[in-house]
Amino acid sequence: MKVGIINVTGYAGIELARILHKHPEADVVSVTGRSAAGNELGDELPHLERLGMTIEPEITKSVDIVFSALPQVASAEACLPYVRDGIKVVDISADFRLHDPQEYLAWYGKEHPAPDLLETSVYGLTELDREGIAGANLVANPGCFANAALLAMAPVVAEGLITEQVIVDGKTGVSGAGRAPSMATHFSEVNENVIPYSVDGHRHLPEMTQELKRVRAGYEPKLIFMPHLVPMTRGIFDTVYAEFVDGAFDSPDQAKARVTEVYRDYYADEPFVKVVSKPPQTKQTWGNNDCLIYPTVDSRTGRLLVFAVLDNLVKGAAGQAVQNMNVMFGIPETMGLEQIAVYP
Repeated sequence: MKVGIINVTGYAGIELARILHKHPEADVVSVTGRSAAGNELGDELPHLERLGMTIEPEITKSVDIVFSALPQVASAEACLPYVRDGIKVVDISADFRLHDPQEYLAWYGKEHPAPDLLETSVYGLTELDREGIAGANLVANPGCFANAALLAMAPVVAEGLITEQVIVDGKTGVSGAGRAPSMATHFSEVNENVIPYSVDGHRHLPEMTQELKRVRAGYEPKLIFMPHLVPMTRGIFDTVYAEFVDGAFDSPDQAKARVTEVYRDYYADEPFVKVVSKPPQTKQTWGNNDCLIYPTVDSRTGRLLVFAVLDNLVKGAAGQAVQNMNVMFGIPETMGLEQIAVYP
């Protein structure tokens, strides 16, 4: 497959180039950047020098698939020509995640440039819609928080075990904000600090709600999602708190044993979702495409707790995009993504 990467100089684009360089079936033939256009990729990013590529203002080669790592709004505009020409596209931004144009306007403050494509785009969380992704020409990569949260909630939602009242507490590393410098991600502001943000509503919330409704017909989630910025480079750590429906279990001990079975059964055949035996850590997913999940039950209140961690730049962005590409082209889903996490 001939691959083009739009905005290779952003963190997600950099990760795409790194992963695809060793992919047996992918050949990156064109990469673009904005301020760095005309420069050698190796001069801008020396660790990618071995790709031997020049950063261009536009994709100039014939390609089979395009990845866009631009920010929302700009990404949709850049993707449109390729989608209209029938070239497969995976958009890592939020531009094609929400199927309702009014929802997009409400959360992103802009009219969508191609509302007709929102109806046909496929939400690219492979574990929840592998069949849809296999037949798609336009795939919308999930948000990093949403990726972990949806994987944490899907098994119990599918089984009808929890109520609609759910709390998701999220922690993210600073790379989730991108490479552009800002006061919010200044070292002196972030170091030795924990900062809640988007208190009135984070943009990953509507996609969580949208996709949970698809997991189980009739389920109308009432989510509270609270993200926090923590002083680390990579990582997503979502903790989900939920109540079981009346009569789901006779006791917290029974619930704890059964819930573990529910998660292990649901993800038994998933190569990148690991149901682990103790609470995971973000460093245990650094640089790889795994999501580690630990479900448990609080013995005092009988409430469900689920811990989910992933690398926001891999399973939360570039790795998920490559996983989707593999499914779209009918090649082994794990191809190019089998690396073990870097630890510590």
